[in-house]
Amino acid sequence: MAFKYDLDYIINFGIELLKTPSPTGDTQKAVKLVKDELEKYYPCEYTRKGALICKIEGENKEDALLLSAHVDTLGAMVKELKPNGRLKMSMLGGYAWATVEGLEVRIPTEDGREYTGTIMTTAASSHVNGSLTQSIERNDKNLEIRVDEVVKSKEDLEKLGIQVGDFVYYNTGTRLCDSGYLKSRHLDDKACVISLLGIAKYLKENNIVPPRTTYLFISNYEEVGHGSSAGVPKEVTEFISVDMAAPGPGQTSDEQKTTICVKDSTGPYDIDMKRKLIKLAKENDIPYELDIYPFYGSDASAAQRAGVDARAALIGPGVDASHSFERTHIDGIKATTDLALAYVLAK
Repeated sequence: MAFKYDLDYIINFGIELLKTPSPTGDTQKAVKLVKDELEKYYPCEYTRKGALICKIEGENKEDALLLSAHVDTLGAMVKELKPNGRLKMSMLGGYAWATVEGLEVRIPTEDGREYTGTIMTTAASSHVNGSLTQSIERNDKNLEIRVDEVVKSKEDLEKLGIQVGDFVYYNTGTRLCDSGYLKSRHLDDKACVISLLGIAKYLKENNIVPPRTTYLFISNYEEVGHGSSAGVPKEVTEFISVDMAAPGPGQTSDEQKTTICVKDSTGPYDIDMKRKLIKLAKENDIPYELDIYPFYGSDASAAQRAGVDARAALIGPGVDASHSFERTHIDGIKATTDLALAYVLAK
């Protein structure tokens, strides 16, 4: 069965969302963007932590399903205003510093100004540093932001209004290719947030009441481990985290398919939900893979660690080069949306 929903809408909104900065701790604009869109279809409300929850009333109100995707992304904060007029960073989320070397950034200040810059090593010039340019370790000590203003001291930076704790937005480089590939930083997990929007739009425009009440949860602290640890309604008995899959050596995940994760660093996911997802994928001709991720944790796991008494599953499109310059394919986004929607509609 092929679900007929507006895939162009999903992708176009995704591009807008990808271009809206939302590093962990500074997600309000992106969450509001999603809220304004979701409220065209169903009511939403904020949690105390600033996450978003959308309720889709179903026939069974006591045995609810929750689909979660996170809008927060990797990024950085200003750690130090250096005497040379450059900025030291503190990492938000978990990634290798080498993956952001040379990246263009924006630094918004608390007084409303914004500056651009580039992440460089402290030995960036090979004409000055010779072989050190290549061998220097890429870490928080040896990386700095070169601000695109005339600044040569800490005092110069202070005059710009830059201070410790200002957020650093990474340039996403978002591009949709004619081949169907979508490449951008922060596809983790905005490529899945848009799947939830597509599901809401499909249900509303087709006047479908799902068999059970379904919640869409847009979390905002996943990258630091506690995104869905609070705010899950008590009637939720099943929790599906919709998050990126990670292709690579030894993995089965594929950019053009959805993946049903059977185990990650926190342990195995629910066996009955896994079996149901496989059955639905086969019945609906949805391309899928099964995979295990040894260095991965999801919002579903965070909810369970926090004491949420619900079964958990994890699905998502293959995203190449996760936590670096990422890439997925429209086919993988569609397959993930199809599988999540099939689960929502399953009796």
